[in-house]
Amino acid sequence: MTKAIHRALSAASPVGTEHEYSINDKNCRPLPISDRIIERIAGRLDHEVHFGGILVSKELQKHAIELIPKRPGSLSFLESNLYQGLRELYRATNYEYGFMGLGMHPLLKLNETTYWDHDEQEYYQAYDRLFNIKQHGWLNIQALQINIPYSDNEELLAMHSKIRSLMPYLVAVSASSPMVEGKLTTYMDNRLVYYRENQAAIPEICHDILPEKLHSVDDYVRINRQIYSELKRCNAEILCREWVNSRGVIVRFTRKCLEVKAIDEQECLHSDMAFSAFLLALLRSEISLEEEESALQETLEEAMRHGVAGMRPELEKLFAAAEKSATAEEKRYLPLIAKRIEQGSLAEIIVQKLKSETNGRIEPIMRHMQWCLKENRPYSAEPGRCG
Repeated sequence: MTKAIHRALSAASPVGTEHEYSINDKNCRPLPISDRIIERIAGRLDHEVHFGGILVSKELQKHAIELIPKRPGSLSFLESNLYQGLRELYRATNYEYGFMGLGMHPLLKLNETTYWDHDEQEYYQAYDRLFNIKQHGWLNIQALQINIPYSDNEELLAMHSKIRSLMPYLVAVSASSPMVEGKLTTYMDNRLVYYRENQAAIPEICHDILPEKLHSVDDYVRINRQIYSELKRCNAEILCREWVNSRGVIVRFTRKCLEVKAIDEQECLHSDMAFSAFLLALLRSEISLEEEESALQETLEEAMRHGVAGMRPELEKLFAAAEKSATAEEKRYLPLIAKRIEQGSLAEIIVQKLKSETNGRIEPIMRHMQWCLKENRPYSAEPGRCG
């Protein structure tokens, strides 16, 4: 297994990332205007356009926009390419909007946004009929997606198994969604709370986020066929595509990659690349982790509730393993992860700041988060500073 992962993650292996940001006015309220922004920067209305050397894409929710690099590559290439495109986006919109990361918009109420109402309506109508997409699990989630290539079935199975066992720990350290509709909840990762329930009428689609242990690629094909059978029974054949599977990691056979979906969007591109580096280094490491499903589900629940606080010793061991197996490039990103393990996830830092610095007001923190994205500077737990 380890040899297969090392083969898949050679130093030259390119990865891909996708980044989702909310669009906000000067008062930190969400603006459902992704269509207007795309039309403004590209001169035409489309769901995805080439702009500033990257791809700018719509999301289901109209108050969010997605940035995708022009091609897969090294982490430093992805960061540089995406940041250049992001700066072009700011300039093209005259700095009128505050773009912001985080796993959920902290203040958004469902009547303040809507879903994309141009092309691809047939998919959204099918989803809405089955699940009601006018809920936070659809209209208020933002993820960092990491696409890791594989070349054969051995690599696919080895990486899928390891990502599955790492998932609770990745969720713990990346949690960035402690607030819903302006109120703190008992969870640090509310995005996944809503995400795991958003297709409850057909629970097989999400499987409570955690994927099953695969013994062969045929196992995964059977899982997808079961999902497709349920969708067909509901007269929703249009959704029978590989992307409908909503576990925390899925296989994209058409792209020959594993798509990791469990990680909350962070506050800036550098932080996103740090989490990508942490994952890649851990995949290459020799560390052995729990594989039994009920134990992993318990750990995932702990991660969603408490973030780093509930599993700091385990995360410190994982970080030591990542450092040993990291490439030179990955090692340049890992100090940010060390800080998050020491200080807490972004969600934990936000809660701390709300209690100690802002008298419970989220807006100053949101403005700082917008600044972090604009300047590509990680947020810090230290008073008044970015990392």
